[in-house]
Order: sequence, then C-alpha cells, then structure tokens
Amino acid sequence: MAARAINVSVGIIAAILLLVAARLASGVLAPLAFALFIIALVWPLHQRLQSWLPKLLALALTMLVTVSFGLVFAVVIVWGVGNVWRALLADFSQYQAAYDGAIGWLAAHGISVQGLWAEHFDTARMLRIAQQVGGHLNTSLVFWIVTLTYVILGLLEVEEMRGRIALLGNREASRILLTASRTTAALFRRYMVVRTLMSVLTGLLVWAFAAIVGLPFAVEWGVIAFALNYIPFIGPFIATLLPTTLAMFQFDTWQAVIVVFICLNVIQFVVGSYIEPQVAGNVLSISPPLVLFAIFLWTYLWGFPGTFIGVPITIAMLTFCSEHPRSRWVSDLLGKRSTGQVA
Repeated sequence: MAARAINVSVGIIAAILLLVAARLASGVLAPLAFALFIIALVWPLHQRLQSWLPKLLALALTMLVTVSFGLVFAVVIVWGVGNVWRALLADFSQYQAAYDGAIGWLAAHGISVQGLWAEHFDTARMLRIAQQVGGHLNTSLVFWIVTLTYVILGLLEVEEMRGRIALLGNREASRILLTASRTTAALFRRYMVVRTLMSVLTGLLVWAFAAIVGLPFAVEWGVIAFALNYIPFIGPFIATLLPTTLAMFQFDTWQAVIVVFICLNVIQFVVGSYIEPQVAGNVLSISPPLVLFAIFLWTYLWGFPGTFIGVPITIAMLTFCSEHPRSRWVSDLLGKRSTGQVA
C-alpha cells in the first residue's frame, strides 16, 4: 500500500511538472502538438504519394494539399465573420439607438449598467484590446510557420523514427509506442472526419433556420456555426449566442428572440448529443466533464491553439494509457474505449 501511494504521489507530481513545462514552453510545444496532429491526418496521403512519386515531390504535394485546405478554411471563416462585422459597423447608429433604449428601460426599472459599461469598456481599454488582437494575428502567423516547418521535418522522419522505435531494446516499450501511435493517428483521422461531417450538418441547419425565420446573414451564421463546431461545447455555445444577440435588435418581441435562442440550441443539442455519438461510435467516448476540462486546461496553457488541440491531446493520452497494464485503469475510467476497435 505504501509503495502504491508513493507511485501515485510521484505520478501526480510528474503530471504537475509536465503541465508547468507545457505552460512555460508553449511557444515550442504548442506548434509541435499541432504538427503531430497534422502529420497523423495527412500521413496516409503522403504514404500513398511516396509509393509512386519521389520522396521530395510527394512531400511537396502533401504540403500543398495541407496548406490549401487550411487556406480555404481560413478564407471561408474570414468571409463569414467579415461580412457580419462590416454590416454591423454600417448600421452602428441603429444598434446604438437600440442599446440606448435598452439602457434607458433598465434604468427606469432600477437597474443601472451604464456605469459598469463605462468602467470596463472605455475607449482606452477598447484600443488596448484592438492592439492585442493585432498582436495575436502576428503571433498566429509565426505559430503556423513554425507548425508547418515541424510538419515538413516530421513527414521526412516518420519512417526512420518508426524503425528506431522497433529496434529499441525494451520490447514492451517499443510495442506500446508503435501500437499507441498507430491507434492514436487512426483515432485522430476518424475524429476529424466525424467532426467535419457534424460541422457541415450544423452549419446547414443553422443556415436553413436563419433563412426561414428571416434572420440577417443566414449564410454567414451557417459558416460561423460550421467553424465553431470544431471546438466542443464552447464553440456551439458561441455559435448560438451570436445570432441570438443580433436577433434582439432585429425582432420586435422578446418571444421571437427566445424562440431563436431555443431553436438554435435544439439544433446544437440534436447534432452534438444524438447524431454525433451515433456516427462517431467509440472515437470520442470521453466523459463530457473531461472534454470540457481538457478544453479549459489547454486553453489556459496555450491560448486559442489549446482550445482546439485539447481534445486530441486527451484522446492521445487515453490511448497511450490503455496500452500499459498499470495505466489502463485511467483509460477505462475516463475513456472506456478499447484500442482494438479502431483499425
């Protein structure tokens, strides 16, 4: 019992130290994590191209496809968000009048929020926020350049690294690394296929609903819902909140706003809680509290990149835990997934 308690304590301390290291070295580790995730996704394509093309040409085509997908995704998102933002700025006086009316109504009922707004959203603060957004854009560009560099180098080293692991003197460690890596890559690919299908379905349903009820920017809201659905829990909530906020200025009654909010949440609930589990099977059999905790934890450690990569990291950790007898209980408790179910 004493030895087991010591092992548990050492494990907890090691986990805390690893999280601290992840926080301190986020500039290096976050791009590396994304690169490993991308390598897992594109490796089948790269391997197939290598079978009938020179290695460097296959690498160039793989990177071209990868970057093209990323650019198309980014352009679509910028188009949707940009259209909504420009329209909001063009009709700013209308929204300002509606805002002033709401403030006046609240003040007449003894609720004062104007002072709170002035305290937290003064001009200087908004200017600092704008500067921070510009800084984040520059940081994101550097982040993706580093990530793509890792991807190029990683694709060149996959086969050699696999051979080194296979030749390790510790046969059990070699088996765990090879099996868990192969299973994790398969899970990543299946996770992204399912997430993409559900994102497309969510985007189409949100677009159709917005068009039916006459909510402006129906296509844009569908695109935004599609993009945000890649982030479990938090993304769908934001995708519901944004059009509901606009509906407050577009419709004359609170009942209509409530109907918009409820219907958008029903769409997110049906897709996320019923359809997706049926399609995904065991690829994401992780308890919802663990998914939410992973998103918040990795967002805190790595910022916005951690918001997206948190769930894949959790999938990888549970997969590796399931391969060793001493850590399999972690996967059984939190993942409840058998690695043998994924080819």
